[in-house]
Amino acid sequence: MDDMAEQLTERLAVDLDDGFTELVRVHATAVRAFLFRVTGSAAEADDLGQDTFLRAYTALRGYSPARRRALRPRAWLMTIAANVWRNHVRAGVRRPVSATTVEDACQAWPDDRPGPEERAYHAEDRGRLVSALTELPENPRVAVVLRHVVGLSYGEIAEAQGCPVGTVKAQVSRGIGSLRQLLEAEDPPTREVLS
Repeated sequence: MDDMAEQLTERLAVDLDDGFTELVRVHATAVRAFLFRVTGSAAEADDLGQDTFLRAYTALRGYSPARRRALRPRAWLMTIAANVWRNHVRAGVRRPVSATTVEDACQAWPDDRPGPEERAYHAEDRGRLVSALTELPENPRVAVVLRHVVGLSYGEIAEAQGCPVGTVKAQVSRGIGSLRQLLEAEDPPTREVLS
């Protein structure tokens, strides 16, 4: 565990409310990014993010200070976020990707390259990528997003998914392969998005 994570877990152990405020500050962006990529909807990501942190706070209230110190906050939160999303999908509340969602995707993944034409081209590719992500089956989608959007290690993803590291690597590989197929079938120039 790095120093920042240790400081965070110590704050959680000493003062839950103060520590939780810091937990949200440090990890809210990653949780939202994960939820946005798996749902394809900014509004759903926001709602599910609130539910994720509500569940996290409720769980932390029941943990002893020693257990709070032992947490790996990022992997733990991603586990909760993935479960919140799975419950949401199982409840049948999922909505199809809309035009607004694609616009939100372009804003959530800013492009630092100059020129409006180039920016428009890349924004369109990102929108296609977000749409293609929503077409992947649950396990590869979660694994790809946790690895390539959130930046978790294979070990952290295995912990969050409750499966072996080899399974996670296979899910990420299959997910990337499926994304390539989906994007190539739609439009050959989008291959660069996954390079």
